[in-house]
Amino acid sequence: MSTVAIVMTTYNGEKYAGEQIESILASSYQDFELFIYDDGSKDDTMAVLRSYEQQKPSMVHVFQNENNLGVTLNFLQATARTTMDYVMFCDQDDVWKPDKIAVTLKRMRHMEAQLGKASPLAVFTDTVIADQNLNVISGSFFCSNHLNPRKTDLPHILMENKLIGCTVMVNCALRKVLQSHRLPEQAKFHDWWIALIAASMGKIGFVNEGTLLYRQHGGNVVGGNGFLPYVRNRIEDFKDQKEALHILYRQADEFVTIYDELLSDDSKQMINTFAHMEEYPFIKKRMILLHNGYLKTGIIRNFGLMIIV
Repeated sequence: MSTVAIVMTTYNGEKYAGEQIESILASSYQDFELFIYDDGSKDDTMAVLRSYEQQKPSMVHVFQNENNLGVTLNFLQATARTTMDYVMFCDQDDVWKPDKIAVTLKRMRHMEAQLGKASPLAVFTDTVIADQNLNVISGSFFCSNHLNPRKTDLPHILMENKLIGCTVMVNCALRKVLQSHRLPEQAKFHDWWIALIAASMGKIGFVNEGTLLYRQHGGNVVGGNGFLPYVRNRIEDFKDQKEALHILYRQADEFVTIYDELLSDDSKQMINTFAHMEEYPFIKKRMILLHNGYLKTGIIRNFGLMIIV
């Protein structure tokens, strides 16, 4: 059995999926298997995937969901089905650098040596942002978006996810947490749910290196749009930002419900307080945000948060 399972999800990805698979197969670290879960593509994605499965039957395994699950549940369900020591997430439209697996695995094993393999761990990296033709737009997703990837403690993760899903690796202990409980209905994104598990029960590690070309194009579900568009959208869509916070509260509430017996009393209290933020009066709500550290990156984001919350 291979050491690393790479979970890739696809949906109408015929244009870029082949290039992504080629980049993975060219990795310097070869002790992996690629598990691709298609979510009901209407184009020729499955034909592309099957061709690679036929070429590399021991390394590439293709499945198609009976019903469309959506990207979040597709990733989480696929991860829960793996049996290998480590799981990596992969989008259908990026291009991995040859040393991506090796670099991430090195950091993960270093953390396991320090914290023990029984601790649920997640590692993520930076990315190089590229256009649809892979011309480099920015050498760093986090610099481009003015995000601090080091703030991965539980209060910060409850409010702002730092993990870019296509860069994430989780260990066996974290995978077993997913496998031993029901999958969520309120998770905003699969990488955010993974981040909550690691932040509340184990630890998150960051590698300050762009390990892939993060392709930006019109079909992206989530991508890196830059900091100024972020600010403009937040100003223009006040109502949407209120709803975005409500989604985070519901995510936290479901998280503490599902994993209640695995959480420490401190983590449980931290998550429960966040989940019920809407119940507090105007002033107290903002005092709790500051006291507990339910904050985002930077003055501008947190100023907006104090208005919206």
